[in-house]
Amino acid sequence: MQTNFWKYILITIAVLIVIGGSFSGGFLAGQAMPLFKSTTIFDQNPLVDSIESKNTSEEDLDALFSPFWEAWDYVDNMYIDQPVDHTKMMQGAISGMLESLGDEHTSYMDPEMFRIQNTPLQGEYEGIGAWVDTTGDYLTIISPMPDSPAEEAGLKSEDQVIAVDDVSVDGMDGNQVLRKILGEAGTQVKLTIFRPATSETLDFSIIRKKIEVPSVTSEMLDNQIAYVQLVNFGDKTHNELKDQLQDLLKDNPVGLILDLRYNGGGYLTTAIDVTSEFVKQSPLMIEEYGNGEKTTFNSKTFGLARDIPLVVLVNEGSASASEITAGAIQDYGRGILVGTQTYGKGSVQNWITLQDNQGGIRVTIAHWLTPNGRLIAGQGLIPDYEVQITEEDMKNEFDSQLEKAIELLLNP
Repeated sequence: MQTNFWKYILITIAVLIVIGGSFSGGFLAGQAMPLFKSTTIFDQNPLVDSIESKNTSEEDLDALFSPFWEAWDYVDNMYIDQPVDHTKMMQGAISGMLESLGDEHTSYMDPEMFRIQNTPLQGEYEGIGAWVDTTGDYLTIISPMPDSPAEEAGLKSEDQVIAVDDVSVDGMDGNQVLRKILGEAGTQVKLTIFRPATSETLDFSIIRKKIEVPSVTSEMLDNQIAYVQLVNFGDKTHNELKDQLQDLLKDNPVGLILDLRYNGGGYLTTAIDVTSEFVKQSPLMIEEYGNGEKTTFNSKTFGLARDIPLVVLVNEGSASASEITAGAIQDYGRGILVGTQTYGKGSVQNWITLQDNQGGIRVTIAHWLTPNGRLIAGQGLIPDYEVQITEEDMKNEFDSQLEKAIELLLNP
């Protein structure tokens, strides 16, 4: 059985969308997209707020920061290449401060990276439109998206990018190459590729454009089983899911398969909305903060697929918001989980937009728990039926996890 899963085959490769100013960690094998909320800081003085909330005097704070300003002044006056870039120094200071916390999900993003990280969940991208692998010696095209500039130009699967705008990328990290390909709609990028199938070196001049990438795909499989795949939990995911569920349920399927494999997560609010379509019980998840306080998130009043027999496909790339949905379904016995252990991204980040277009920070503010109080961070979810996809399965494009899901729905 083949589904859209093989269109996005991510078992052993890291896959990204080549998009102008955007790419999503949710498409990286084994890397989780943060479960996040967005906040903007305007006309605030966080230092003063911190002082007041922690009873720290301004004099103590001045003393604490005295070595910092001493180092700043020395570099500002004595560094060999003058004048120094104060903006870069400030950004580096923020970055170092957050790195000192030792939390991979707490970090500073410069203005470009902040824009890059925020855009994917909006479902619209500007770029050439291709799935790529950044893990090898050269950035490799996995497949062009349908009706994309990449497809129209003639790029093909396994093409290797060896130069961008006539500049060799030999020895360059794949993600650096990716950033060179990024750009705004209407701009042009020239790619020089090596095509292993014919041993040709070819040039392609490609005009980037806006590309809409759905976060939900679906189809009716054989035996009247509905199949829905969620790529992420973005701005449009819930509405797309509702539309496709309505279409599928009109045909009275005997069961439904929800595919969350390699779904790295997204917005917390979207996770609650999506989970509510399948689960009526509450809470759906619990946030636990550093001071011990907790917040519960309950199921919404709506729900199109709360009674149909359900199997959820998960794997090591299912993270964050995906684990919220899968965890609630498993805890309430609403459906069966099939696949491999999930990623274990059990924390929530606030994304803060800094003033004066200086980028942003993401800061871990809480851990989240499943309805039964299970901590997912670093542990993940264990599926009810563990099924590995073998190298032979991949070679034959045979989805053993999907086949197990179909078997469970047909023989409950």
